[in-house]
Amino acid sequence: MTRLTTLPIIGLVLLSVEVCAQTAADAYYDPEAMATARAALKAGHGNQVNSLLIAERMEYSWADSEDALVWEAQGWRGTDLNKLWVKTEGEYVDGEGTEEAELQFLYSRAVSPFWDLQAGIRYDFEPSPSRSHLVLGVQGLAPYWFEMDSALFLSDEGKLSARLEFEYELLLTQRLILQPRVELNVAAAGDSAVGIGRGFFDSVAELRLRYEIRREFAPYLGISWGGDFNNTADLVKSEGGDPREFAVVAGFRAWF
Repeated sequence: MTRLTTLPIIGLVLLSVEVCAQTAADAYYDPEAMATARAALKAGHGNQVNSLLIAERMEYSWADSEDALVWEAQGWRGTDLNKLWVKTEGEYVDGEGTEEAELQFLYSRAVSPFWDLQAGIRYDFEPSPSRSHLVLGVQGLAPYWFEMDSALFLSDEGKLSARLEFEYELLLTQRLILQPRVELNVAAAGDSAVGIGRGFFDSVAELRLRYEIRREFAPYLGISWGGDFNNTADLVKSEGGDPREFAVVAGFRAWF
């Protein structure tokens, strides 16, 4: 009983010591200096402004029907809780020009230690005609260390679509890494002007083996299998294309 009674008293004593120490510091140091010190302390505990730019895929693709340069990059700047994200990806086909190119600007808010809620805009430069989209997505680290990036898109034509990406990094050694990647796309309504049909319309499964010469730079080799499905496959066939495609890729991954 005596022990239980003394616990609140000890807590009050410790609180009083902390208050006295704070009051003594405020009395000794200039208020502006104290404000600067407190701001630095706050910044050192999660409020730092940091940035990252990462080229996930910068590669050349040798495919059955056509060869292409492919890129995917993203970067952010902000604090642990609030960030501004920029994402871009696309494909330049030899002899035909840029077939796909998109750019996203997103505000990101951390909603848990491993997950960010993102919202913003996306603009598709290609294919033509161009499209603008509102974006709402979730990005983070799923159980068992799967990286996930998912988003809903509402275009300026009122078309709703969604994208889901999964990646996993299997460390064969400390520098040799095997990375499978899967991307799925689905549309609530077709947009034939840009070659998209209703329903599950596109997917890609990829496997890359990279070697980190430095943590910031890693060349890789890999394979990629992609396919168009349902109405989208019919649109591709009507234009003389092949809805299934296998490719060998080589490129590098880098971050700054």
